[in-house]
Amino acid sequence: MNLTIGYLYGDLMNTYGDDGNIIALKKRAEWRGIKVKVLNISNDKRLTAGEVDIFFFGGGQDQAQTLVCRFLKKNAKVIKDEVEKGVPLLSVCGGYQLLGEYYKPHQGPKLEGIGLFPAYTVAGNKRMIGNIVIKLSTGYRLQSTAEDGRQKSEDLLVGFENHSGKTYLKKDAQPLGKVIKGSGNNGEDKTEGCVYKNAIGCYMHGSLLPKNPQLTDWLLKKALEVKYKKVIDLKPLDDILENKAHIFAISKFS
Repeated sequence: MNLTIGYLYGDLMNTYGDDGNIIALKKRAEWRGIKVKVLNISNDKRLTAGEVDIFFFGGGQDQAQTLVCRFLKKNAKVIKDEVEKGVPLLSVCGGYQLLGEYYKPHQGPKLEGIGLFPAYTVAGNKRMIGNIVIKLSTGYRLQSTAEDGRQKSEDLLVGFENHSGKTYLKKDAQPLGKVIKGSGNNGEDKTEGCVYKNAIGCYMHGSLLPKNPQLTDWLLKKALEVKYKKVIDLKPLDDILENKAHIFAISKFS
């Protein structure tokens, strides 16, 4: 089996260790014998259907977002069509904002998003920074392995947020989870992130996937199932250290 990870505008949108998400996806796939190619999608790249099996879109400052907003338009239809087919996507911070309806910075014009997520973002006056812990929304519980080898359902994610943008979900939008510790989407309604089909938007840097291996495996599993059109059971990995780190971070920060 093989997978292609599409790294959206990683030359411009890569803050607070977002590259670590690519590393986590690649290594956890390779440890299972899955061949992985990372496709860097920059301003001159035009996507075609079926070219990418997992998308990742990181964060960036306002200047980078302004540039990427223009580049993103030519690939918007393919990205949205692929997500409709079930292709998984993870976006963080600035990438999350540009996949919503729009982002309005403090200065300059509104940046139109591609409308994948039913959400919009406006610049706030207060920076929301620090560790964040969320409880996943119903329907997005992830499987992980406990220290004694038993399977358990893990519904907590831990990450690090650093943003002043305030994202508001529209009616009937599905949040990724409820904030236990931190600010989340806007620091007001206790929601964090947004989910549409197998696409996830959130504010969790840190990097998110190395801290939450069960989420990494969820993305890999969905990508393989869409690509090969069958149920995929991922080979278990020895995650004792990863789970200890995950549990310790949650206990420390929540």
